[in-house]
Amino acid sequence: MGKRRRILAMMLFLLMVISPAASLAKEDIVIPEFNYTKKPLPDLPAFQFVEDLKAGWNLGNTFDASNANHVKNELDYESAWVGVKTDKKVFEALKNAGFGAVRIPVSWHNHVSGEDFTISAPWLARVKEVVDLALDMGLYVILNTHHDNEKGFYYPDEAHFETSSKYIKAIWSQVAPVFKEYDERLVLESMNEPRLSGTDIEWWLNPEDPRSAEAVQCINKLNQVFVDTVRASGGYNVTRYLLVPGYAASVQGCMHPEFQMPRDADGVEHSLLLSVHAYTPYEFALQAPGEGEKRDRFEADNPLHIMEIASFMDQVHNKFTPLNVPVVIGEFGARDKNGNLQSRVDFTAAYVALARARGITCFWWDNHGFQGGGELFGLLNRYDFEFRHPEIVEAMIRNAR
Repeated sequence: MGKRRRILAMMLFLLMVISPAASLAKEDIVIPEFNYTKKPLPDLPAFQFVEDLKAGWNLGNTFDASNANHVKNELDYESAWVGVKTDKKVFEALKNAGFGAVRIPVSWHNHVSGEDFTISAPWLARVKEVVDLALDMGLYVILNTHHDNEKGFYYPDEAHFETSSKYIKAIWSQVAPVFKEYDERLVLESMNEPRLSGTDIEWWLNPEDPRSAEAVQCINKLNQVFVDTVRASGGYNVTRYLLVPGYAASVQGCMHPEFQMPRDADGVEHSLLLSVHAYTPYEFALQAPGEGEKRDRFEADNPLHIMEIASFMDQVHNKFTPLNVPVVIGEFGARDKNGNLQSRVDFTAAYVALARARGITCFWWDNHGFQGGGELFGLLNRYDFEFRHPEIVEAMIRNAR
């Protein structure tokens, strides 16, 4: 089939899968609804668990704030980047909007002391308090280690492996016991985007560079330390779902031939999930408006735009589903580029629908950014608990069903 005929055929297909009931939101923003045929999945509780997460949201730039030397009290790290501390009304707003899960990124390294990396009791208590608020609202929660990817804490190469292993074990041997009596609605995640920061392969592995394979192998071992440490803490931690990434939590990282999921404890099966972050297509979703080949348009009825997303999701689905490993896209989103709301809505609807057809749940990265020249991923204003872009939220919720 020629290129033109393939495109025409795909366009006809899209006309069939975009719901005719797609509605108009305020300001005439169209919210597409897709009905893609679901791909077969193993009949396992883990895949149903990921399905039950529905649509997810990140409490971004909050507990993950790091190296904020201007704060006077360590608890002020929570508001150092977003300007406001977390209120229970955040989770009420998310629940009422239809979200099913919240990811709470946490940087621990600014809150540890001594050679054994002892976590500050007030910091850990505050993290627990916010986890409780989300769970009490009926949301699932993912809790992780976030901006700790530094050479004094964890860094995925052999030169720093001993310290990295010690750090991962120390953090999770303190955090996991605090939550060992929490039910399976709490998911623990080993690391966030582990990578060789500060190098020329920080975000893109080079198959010809031996550092790439070494980093992937170190991440494999650190994920194993995480699993072993959490499982050893007892209670619900023996069987709860655990989330692990590949290199940089990227598609390339988990598709690397050296990447392996960790082994679970004896007698525990199908309780490990794969974490992937994908701001794809990069030129539209993440690249700054003034950079290179940036794009500010995405069209839900453009087959080529759809293929950009479906292609990477198929790679991950086709590799990990046969291994009985469900996938969670822990971060995705499209930054505001001069008010391109319709394109962002189209992107969100297509992205979430394509993911759900493959058994994947997506978490929007909300960094509370609404104005200025930075990465504007904000959805929920945490001062008044109103969604600044309810059309994007609606696109997520409708297509996550």
